[in-house]
Amino acid sequence: MEEQLDILLATPAYWPAHAFGGPVVASRELVRRIVERGHRVTVLTTTLVDVATRPPARTRVDVVDGATVEYLATPLRYRWMGITPTLPGRLRRLRPDVVHVAGFRDPVTTTTAAWCRLRGIPYVFEPLGMLRPRLRKVGLKRIFDASVARGIPQAAAAVVAVSELEAADVVAAGVPRERIVVRGLGFPDPASMPAPTGELRRRLGIPSDAPTVLYVGRIAAGKGIEHLLEVARRRPDVHVVLAGPDDRHGTTALVERAQRETATAGRIHLLPPTERPPLALYGEATMFALASAGDSFGMVAAEAAAAGTPVVLTDRAGVSVFFRDDEALVVADEREAVVAAIVRVLQDDALRAQLAAGGLRAARRSSWDAVVDAQLRAYEEALRSRERLC
Repeated sequence: MEEQLDILLATPAYWPAHAFGGPVVASRELVRRIVERGHRVTVLTTTLVDVATRPPARTRVDVVDGATVEYLATPLRYRWMGITPTLPGRLRRLRPDVVHVAGFRDPVTTTTAAWCRLRGIPYVFEPLGMLRPRLRKVGLKRIFDASVARGIPQAAAAVVAVSELEAADVVAAGVPRERIVVRGLGFPDPASMPAPTGELRRRLGIPSDAPTVLYVGRIAAGKGIEHLLEVARRRPDVHVVLAGPDDRHGTTALVERAQRETATAGRIHLLPPTERPPLALYGEATMFALASAGDSFGMVAAEAAAAGTPVVLTDRAGVSVFFRDDEALVVADEREAVVAAIVRVLQDDALRAQLAAGGLRAARRSSWDAVVDAQLRAYEEALRSRERLC
């Protein structure tokens, strides 16, 4: 795409709000690279940084990686859904060529999608794994989808999915397959990953030769954290390190209970959230596990692979199809399958070496350039849809 575009990205949270998981990190990476291609990007978002901290109630405008980011005053919020009263007025002053609506069931993206439909501005919809109602308040989500959010996916000129798993959810929502762009996400460059220093083990008192299973991400239901705790119960030599913010699903209580249990006391480590993604942790662990019951992608597994850390993950994580057979151990989303896979990797030196080398190959193969190309194709499709209507 040679023509310079004015692109508006509307999303419920943006950098530095990485406590909301991989989508925030990925959005920043995508925007940075689109700006490098010569396009102008404006981001409209909230002042949210996590689910616990009260967001600032004043608007600020920053330049982040060459993009103009408007953090709109957010006097009220419920979890990751921020109420931004100034959003309608701000939208009225904008004249983008195309809009990227990234998120679902929140005030920012719902309002922006409605504005696009009213003004006849083409938009690309990216559900960020939220399209299928699951985990919490499923009934309320279905009511919201059938009323307030009705038509948002179907009215989009194109819908971006980060995996075939997410694409299936989009098709189930009534979007024709030909309007779906399976874009994926890029893996980090292995050369950019921090080298292990041993500092984490020293700080936590983990012996240098103790097998250690790492999980990075939200401490939330559906992430399979209970399976990792079960590994520690069955293997008295294994340490489990969990790094991420409490998503208030009650999962932290399970972790704290395991920390008190006689069988696992001293071997379950819950790290506090950090101001930046904890990339330095990956190289400190014997292996990384993402035992998710449903992730549209799972950027943390890509980060672990780029660090050369062996990866075990379920087939319910969209990133699983980006690994070949010898690059990660992919298993069913089931307790015994997950536990057996983790124990196998911990016990088998040759398998760990194979997965470490394979993960690096997967990271080098999965280019962000291809991701940006696919995103720009989605914008092109949106612009063509406007031309067809004119």
